[in-house]
Amino acid sequence: MPHELDDMDIGIVTSLQEDGRKSFRQIARELNTSTPTIHARYQRLVNIGLIKSISPIIDISNITDKQKQQIQECSYHKSTNVDLKSGMSVNMKCDLCDGVIGDKPHVLKFANFERFFCCNTCKTHYKEKNKGRIESIIEKSKKD
Repeated sequence: MPHELDDMDIGIVTSLQEDGRKSFRQIARELNTSTPTIHARYQRLVNIGLIKSISPIIDISNITDKQKQQIQECSYHKSTNVDLKSGMSVNMKCDLCDGVIGDKPHVLKFANFERFFCCNTCKTHYKEKNKGRIESIIEKSKKD
């Protein structure tokens, strides 16, 4: 018997297509429902075979120019497959201003997260802007 998708199923899939790293809580907020509902619906979508995996989308613009020649277009999946190799370089962008990060990024570590910045000013502004969220994440990680 086929499973008929409803608006919530479509919302979950659409949200994950935008960013596969979203938490069930973020999706629940977007769809105005509870986190357990999203989790149960997600599991059902996996179990019925609609969602096979959450896969990374490689942004080839961040791979250095000399290494872009290793990239092959995969017409079947309509996506770019990148044969990543040890030693490849990725151009990093500041998590606050999207500016280019030089040889030595300014790193903010909290819980199991790392954020990268082009300068101490951006790092400081990011900490101020996200102070509550960072503290909440740190507290949650201490409980787990």
